Amino acid sequence: MKYAVITFTEKGDQIAETLGSSLDIDLYSKKKQSNFDFAKVSKKVMEKYRVIIFISSTGIAVRSIAPYIKSKDLDPAVLVIDNSCKFVISLLSGHLGGANEYALEISRLLAAKPIITTATDNLGIYAPDMIAKNNGLLIEDLKKAKDISALLVEGKKIGFFDEKGIIQTPAGYSSKLEDIFGVLYISNNENINVESQNIVTLKLIRPNIVLGIGCRKNFLPEKMRQTVIRMLKEHNIDIRAINSIATVNVKKDELAINELADYFKCKLKIFTIEDIKSVQHKFYGSDFVEKTIGVRAVCEPCVELSGAKIIKNKMKLDGMTLCIGEV
Repeated sequence: MKYAVITFTEKGDQIAETLGSSLDIDLYSKKKQSNFDFAKVSKKVMEKYRVIIFISSTGIAVRSIAPYIKSKDLDPAVLVIDNSCKFVISLLSGHLGGANEYALEISRLLAAKPIITTATDNLGIYAPDMIAKNNGLLIEDLKKAKDISALLVEGKKIGFFDEKGIIQTPAGYSSKLEDIFGVLYISNNENINVESQNIVTLKLIRPNIVLGIGCRKNFLPEKMRQTVIRMLKEHNIDIRAINSIATVNVKKDELAINELADYFKCKLKIFTIEDIKSVQHKFYGSDFVEKTIGVRAVCEPCVELSGAKIIKNKMKLDGMTLCIGEV
């Protein structure tokens, strides 16, 4: 990964050179580049890089990035190193962008002091966005995540519940859901069961659902999308929990399946006829499907081959089949 490093002084260039010995950097130097245009550089780095390091005052950095700040789930990590190389400051996107972690890493490289101001970190508490980032979860609502963090900082009791029991209760949370001011709930369900409606309830979505799909040739993309969304709702599965779609290589160019993967922004897994033949004996098959493409079933074997546990067996849905699995 490339780091953008912006400098304004000879001392800044020296610090950048030290960084370049350990990190893959692109240097934007006012001293070294005759065509240096700070306004254009600021826009470029905010749009093109995931980590930006200013070797300058915080004021310069703040003014330059301000027009391009979007939201905490989209903004890059921004750090500031002072010209005396005493401090490495995490300025923007400390959690989801990783600026806090980068500040710690870079401060070690430079023998400088990291400056991290996010309250939860300083209290030794895991903010919801860090729990999400460290465990590959999706944040349902960024405002609710901010509200939960604020309650944690105030010392309020926040409940924690992982439906799968995979993640241990983090520091600052309680596994007991009595007398709580908020709850952090990890699930792939669309609707979750929380008894009290008078507390802040934040869902972190576990994207672990695999959809095995088979269909007739030239199946209509809109029809497939509407059918799949309807079945997910019927089985209380959050559409953001889709990890991948799996099908047979005969269908790899089927427009409806490819558009569905684009819609869910998920991976498309393709398995060969030979792959499916190795597991199809476990499932009820069709003579017609075998005559048409060479295997007796598609959707269930593809879920099995994806390493997922089937939670909803094959559904025949007017020209397509759907099987739902969970990694």
